[in-house]
Amino acid sequence: MAAGMRFDFIKCHGSGNDFPMIDARALSLDDTEWARIALALADRAGTVGGDGLLLLTAGDDAHDFGMRMFNSDGSEAETCLNGLRCVARAGFAALGLERATVRLKMSRADVMRDPDLAPGVVTIREVAGPVDLDVARWPMHTGTTRVVDTVIPALDSSRAFTAVAIPNPHLVSFVAAINEAELVALGTQCEAAPVWLPNRANVSFVELRGADALFVRTFERGVGLTDSCGSAMAASTYAACLTGRLAFEAEATVFNRGGLVRAEAAADGMVRLSGNATYDYAGSVDVVGSIAGAVRVTQTFAAETTAWRAAVAAVG
Repeated sequence: MAAGMRFDFIKCHGSGNDFPMIDARALSLDDTEWARIALALADRAGTVGGDGLLLLTAGDDAHDFGMRMFNSDGSEAETCLNGLRCVARAGFAALGLERATVRLKMSRADVMRDPDLAPGVVTIREVAGPVDLDVARWPMHTGTTRVVDTVIPALDSSRAFTAVAIPNPHLVSFVAAINEAELVALGTQCEAAPVWLPNRANVSFVELRGADALFVRTFERGVGLTDSCGSAMAASTYAACLTGRLAFEAEATVFNRGGLVRAEAAADGMVRLSGNATYDYAGSVDVVGSIAGAVRVTQTFAAETTAWRAAVAAVG
């Protein structure tokens, strides 16, 4: 990258999972440069901040447009379902669409406008999957091909986990009450890329909230403890159905610290999430190296922000 570049971006969030998003369809930067930009823009101590960087990328013969997501540590994620909704909204606006097929790093997803979660809350439906239960493809070296509601000997925990890739890898444990210190300790262990888990994994603790609701708390690979992780909500929904805690083909509400989504898992491994794609503000910023300069705000979306806060408050 040159000495410095100016980027137009939108600060957005899906269920509290917040990102700067750039329309990169006409930009030709390499992976190292995008990783550096992610470090600059997603830095919580910097001028923008976020859980990562979203890119709207060009389509091809099989996809209307694409999405890339770089974590706040500069690593690239296979997918980000909260971020996908935001990118889908931007792609719809850019191309005049209301539904699309989106290219992800290792898979694809179908997205479309959905009835609003609440008045004034722009809502996108995304269908991702199928999930992959073969941990050898992560790889995760456990001596078995599947981990379903069982203890993982290499992990310093007596809790049972279910391993689900969608396509990024998740370890999901259902708990009576979430212990954040324990979650951080286990997430940190996986984040260190031990020999048995060289590509790391997201770790979630999940509480059942009645017959049709979950609460998910996630230590996200490349991010740390986060208020929301869309793929973790999808993986947790599927894991709950796989283990008989929820029913396949039935809608559930999945809560997190950032808000909520509607979710439904199918027996064939496809998972549908419907959630917000909320814009906070639009602006521009200069990036030099891995440092972001002062933000020039060009537009705010106060009505959307207020509508989302009201929706979250309404469900407690």
